[in-house]
Amino acid sequence: MSSLFRRSQQGFAIIAAIFLLVVLAGLGAFMLSFSNTQHLTSAQDVQGARAYWAARAGVEWGITSATNGCFASPTVLFIDAFTVTVSCTLAQYTDADAISVFNIVAVSNPTGVAVGGVGYVERSVSASVCRLQAAPFGFC
Repeated sequence: MSSLFRRSQQGFAIIAAIFLLVVLAGLGAFMLSFSNTQHLTSAQDVQGARAYWAARAGVEWGITSATNGCFASPTVLFIDAFTVTVSCTLAQYTDADAISVFNIVAVSNPTGVAVGGVGYVERSVSASVCRLQAAPFGFC
């Protein structure tokens, strides 16, 4: 009777070992996927910061260029592997003095990366500058 009981107990350890291997393999696949996601998110964060500073440089260029009037709009600049499109619109008002308001918008995105691509980010920075017509270098 005892030999019949032993035969029915054989093979139980292999089932537990296979189950344990499947669970550990699944856990390893999850950890690999999670690690890849963290690395991609970190890279996109760095790329977003670079895009912001490229757009900010475009706005600074636009402010400097708009001191004599709006430049040809839109103007495309290439800054550190980013394409920066800078546009300027002019609004003129007359109150006690004639006032010109320059609205400058810079939009940057990485050169050669399609929208929806893994490395695609886009940042936009805008600024408004006003100038009194009576004082050519005096800003209001």
